[in-house]
Parts: sequence; structure tokens; C-alpha cells
Amino acid sequence: MGVTKQLDLFSGPAPSTATLPPAPPPKVDHGVATSCPAALPANARWREVQAPQQTIGYVLQRSRRKSIGLTINDDGLQVTAPNWVTLSQIDAAVIDKAHWILGKLRIRQARQQHLATADTLWQNGGSIPYLGKRIVLHLDAAQQTAAFHGTQFSPEHGSVLSLALPADADRNRVRDSVHSWLQQQATAWFGQRLQHFLDASQLTIRRWRLSSAATRWGSCSSDGNIMLNWRLIHFEHDIIDYVIAHEIAHLRQMNHSKDFWREVGLILPGFERSRNALRQYDPGSLPLI
Repeated sequence: MGVTKQLDLFSGPAPSTATLPPAPPPKVDHGVATSCPAALPANARWREVQAPQQTIGYVLQRSRRKSIGLTINDDGLQVTAPNWVTLSQIDAAVIDKAHWILGKLRIRQARQQHLATADTLWQNGGSIPYLGKRIVLHLDAAQQTAAFHGTQFSPEHGSVLSLALPADADRNRVRDSVHSWLQQQATAWFGQRLQHFLDASQLTIRRWRLSSAATRWGSCSSDGNIMLNWRLIHFEHDIIDYVIAHEIAHLRQMNHSKDFWREVGLILPGFERSRNALRQYDPGSLPLI
């Protein structure tokens, strides 16, 4: 279950007359509507509202809170509203935030599709992303250790990761073995690239380590400690280099000012393409990989 965000649209005590100025109709991207859950809480009801380009369904619950709250979770859009707010005002609030809602629902839908196909990853013949390409899993109990058959710098589709597991191994064993191998590769590759950029920038750090953070790809502390999310090993080399350059730039600029981005550009010219590509993802969007 993952609550992504909640918006409070207006707050305060109940007015003497429950009227609000109408919200101007926003421009809304095409999105996905959520369907009515199979079972609703006793104090909840299902509603649908027609936004300019999309019907949006939501579960409405009344409460003693002082504001309208919009929450996107694995069950779709949940709206919690004070008892004194009218249904038309609640619908208007949903329409006003339609762009935000539909964007979050698209992310949720993609995550659910990912979850639905996850079982096919952790088995003989499954495939996983590695350095921007797909590699195939091969289970072989005769092996002693995991072995990668391909070229690290260009692992094309068809490259194979052989695991020392029986062909019918439980998916959890397969997943754990793959994660272990990927983290080994991340340690080696990230360490090499980190040292490359540190040498080029004539900078030093206290230490670095892998992280499994759910909200960030990397971090740099003021005392020179860098953490890099091991799941970056799924991405192509340029994106990994961008995250490393980003964190190294923080050694000189502990902010995201113009001077900081200038520093990133000095470390990694042309970083913008990789930055824009990575913005399509967050660590939590890859829950099973």
C-alpha cells in the first residue's frame, strides 16, 4: 500500500453559509479513471465527476476534519471532506485538481501493471533490466556462483545471467539471488565511476555506500558521505554518471542553485538529457526490481 500524496484544498471553521466561489475549469490531460472498489467502508460512498476530458471516480468519506483532503493510494482516489461541505463543492475541488489526480492515477496504474507481471521476472527465462538493457535469467544448479555472459558495457537483449539455482527454484530465492548479484555489480561500477569523477574534480569524500532509499536516487551529506541507490544499476551508464556527478557537485554546493547546476555541468557536460530521462522514474516505481 502506498499513499503518494494528500492535498488539503481549503480549511477553516464551517462558514455561516456553505458557499464557495466556483473554481475556474482547468486544462486537463487525458488520464485514467478509477473504478469503484468491490467493497466500500460503511461511512463511504462512490461518486463520479466529469472533468473536462476525463471522468474521475472517487471514494468519498465524511469526517470532522476542517478541510477537503485528496489522497491517491492503491485503491484509487480517496476524498475526505467536512460534513458542512456540499457535494457540488467537493466535485468542484476534484475537477480543480484533475491534472494532479490523473497524473498520480497514471503512475498508480503503471505500478499495478508492473506488479501484475512481476512473477515472470523471477523464474528461469525471465528477464530484468541491467545497465539500460534486458538480460535473461538462466537457472543452473550445477553452477557454483552466479555468472554473467555478456558485455558489461553493452548488455544487449539475449545476454544471460546464470544463477546457481535449480530450474524450479522459488521466486523469492531467484529474486534474492538477482538482487545480490545486482548489488555486487553496483558496488563495483559505482565505485569506479565515483572515483573517476572525484579525481577529475580534485575532490575527496569521507566514504560512500549503497542505499535502498524509496524516495531518492542519491544523497550527499555536508561531512562528505555519499549514498547511491543500488537500483540505478538498472539504468544506462549516462544516467548513473549523472547521479554520481550530481552528488559530487554537492560537495561544493549544498543546494540546487544556479551555481550548483553550473558545477554539475562542469563535472558532466550535457547532463541534462540524463536528468530529464531519470525524472520519469523514482525509486518507489521499481518495487520488485
